Formats: sequence, structure tokens, C-alpha cells
Amino acid sequence: MTARGRIAVELASTAAAIPSPRSIRQWVRAALGEEHAGAELCVRIVDEPEMRALNGRYRGRDYATNVLSFRAELPAGVDVPLLGDIVVCAPVAAREAAEQHKAARAHWAHLLVHGTLHLLGLDHERALEATRMEALETRILAALNFPDPYRT
Repeated sequence: MTARGRIAVELASTAAAIPSPRSIRQWVRAALGEEHAGAELCVRIVDEPEMRALNGRYRGRDYATNVLSFRAELPAGVDVPLLGDIVVCAPVAAREAAEQHKAARAHWAHLLVHGTLHLLGLDHERALEATRMEALETRILAALNFPDPYRT
């Protein structure tokens, strides 16, 4: 049996209807799978000013996005299970769910699975990578009883 890692949840948002830390951890663990079950990471839930500042600083984009992932950059020889941080903007997540006519919990689960997969090194910059990542997200979400987030 693999050791269970630590998933810290920081609530730095005043938004309503944020999923419970228990749900957040469940969705992240589903994306980690058994192979990365011992990983450690932090999920920070923020409001738009903080997300806008992060998106501007790290991606050069002057708006609040839905989710950002920051992989840990550990020095050579440091062997700890730290993956990094996921930041979710609660107001953006709520707005997107409403605009896309999706259940808020399903959208939150998708954002957290998506962010976790980025921490594991998956990306969607090229078409083939995007197809693989979306298929994996869909399988993980289906196992959690959520619908396909890419289905219109």
C-alpha cells in the first residue's frame, strides 16, 4: 500500500459555494492515482485580484484565470514528494460554471483534476497532448461520477 500524501487546502476567498476541503482533497487524490498517492501539494482558493496578479506575474496575462498550477522546483538531491501548488479562482469558477450551464461541483472537480494533472507534468499546448490530457480528465471525472466536461 502506498503512503498517503498531504494535500493542504488554503481558503483565501470570500466567495460563496466553495467546495469543502474534503471534496477538494478527494478530487485531487483521484487525479494523483495510486502512483502519486504519497505526493504533497497545496490547493489555494483565491479571489480575482490575487489570481489576476499571479496570472500577470507568471503568464504575462492581465486577467483572473480559473486555475493555475505551479510545479515545485526542488534543488538537485532533494528527494521529497512535494509536487507544487494549485490555485483556483472561486469567482471565475462560479462564473464559468454558470456560463457553460454546468453543475458548479462538476466544474470545480474538473478544474482541480486539470490542475493536478499539470503538476504531474501533463500539458495541452499541442493537439496530441491536449487530446490525451482531456481523455484522462474525462476518465478520472467519470470515476468520480461527473459528466464529460468537454461534451457540449
